Amino acid sequence: MNETKSKGVSLQHLIGYGLGEVGCQLSWYMINSYLNIFYTDIVGLSGAAISAIVLIARVWDTINDPMMGQIADRTKSRWGKFRPWLIFAPPFLALFNVLTFTVFPVQGALKAILCAVCYICAGMAYTAVSISYQALLNVIEVDSRKRQILATARSTGASVIGIILSLVAMPLILHFSSSFQPDGTPMADGHGYFMGTLIISLAMMPVFWLCAGMCKETYGEELHKDHVENAGFLENMKGLFQNDQLLMVVLATVIGAICVTGRYGILVYHVIYVVGGPQYIATMFTAMTVGQLCGTLTVPWGTRVFGKKKYMIIMNVVMAAGFIALYLNPTNNPYFLIGASFIGSLGFGAPAICYGMVGDSLEYADWKLGKRQEGLAASLLSFGVKLATALCAPVVLLLEAVGYVPNVEQTEAAKHGINFMVNMLPAILAFVSCIPLIWYKLDDKRVSEIRADLEAGKHAWDK
Repeated sequence: MNETKSKGVSLQHLIGYGLGEVGCQLSWYMINSYLNIFYTDIVGLSGAAISAIVLIARVWDTINDPMMGQIADRTKSRWGKFRPWLIFAPPFLALFNVLTFTVFPVQGALKAILCAVCYICAGMAYTAVSISYQALLNVIEVDSRKRQILATARSTGASVIGIILSLVAMPLILHFSSSFQPDGTPMADGHGYFMGTLIISLAMMPVFWLCAGMCKETYGEELHKDHVENAGFLENMKGLFQNDQLLMVVLATVIGAICVTGRYGILVYHVIYVVGGPQYIATMFTAMTVGQLCGTLTVPWGTRVFGKKKYMIIMNVVMAAGFIALYLNPTNNPYFLIGASFIGSLGFGAPAICYGMVGDSLEYADWKLGKRQEGLAASLLSFGVKLATALCAPVVLLLEAVGYVPNVEQTEAAKHGINFMVNMLPAILAFVSCIPLIWYKLDDKRVSEIRADLEAGKHAWDK
């Protein structure tokens, strides 16, 4: 293993693993960015119905995510443990993504039920793909620094496709829409959302297949050769929760995901009703994705100079500063919008650090507990992000509480409420997400010591 580790990160792995996140973003971009407004303004669901749908989906995730993690850990095939799920699950994900943005010719409770079924099935398909993709990182490389570089490639892929989608998604939706506002400005309708999702979903599938083809599970057999994988589900979950370092990463991730995901879920309301119209969506979303890309590209340097924990805190503080600036000056000045959105989005590169921390936490669990559960660890992080989505669901109710009314000019009170929820509340959460990191202790030196022990066949109980 040491001879292999001395080599640099494979360019094939860098590109292939980055493409996997491109696929993830293609698969979930429409849901993250437009599902709330599609449900309220197109389908006509109430805030209570939307919250119920998301809550039911997240309750199911408490079972589905760890179950999928366990299944992935126990998968045995000629492609490895995790790659088969990147090959066979994407067509199902594409199908249910499209159905999620379909306006069915039904009314009443049946309409909400169909929306819930499609959304939950899309989430299940995404779980199969995303958990396997995340776990794949930890069998491609064993060196902490190299895993961090691959995690950065993942976030770089997210940023690049994010820039592209922020430029083309809404224009694509509007191109296929046939509705107009009173002043003649194009307005998104059901057909536009359906066609936009269909095109993006069709583009997603070959990207996942390329990732599976380019990323070999180089260390999969070697890392698991001394591990017995016949423990029951509850026993494995108990072991997972004994990993205190992983739990700190997951907790910080959950709070950070509430900050970012909740903001994304209602950002379009802010742009349309506070900033001034859908014509500003591309401007702000592009600035955000460029900022995310720039922030992500600094991660290898920042984590090397400051360490993973300290640099993650720095990125959260910078992100909060951009949000506060947007809150204090809710203008439609394009230069200010671009600048503040760019600064606020530099911190969006933090997930690349989280993925590196998860890999280090797996090494720690192997050393401390004798357990190595890439799939279950990925499922815990995945569930954490989905839990954040569930906790963000009531934000639609909060919109109604501040006086939001679909498709009309908003009152000044409603505009201020939307502005607070989109900018100031996420800024507060960005600071709060730093608190769990106080107890994270796996710096590069400690992880190197743990890896050396593992390669020498030593564990915590041997000392």
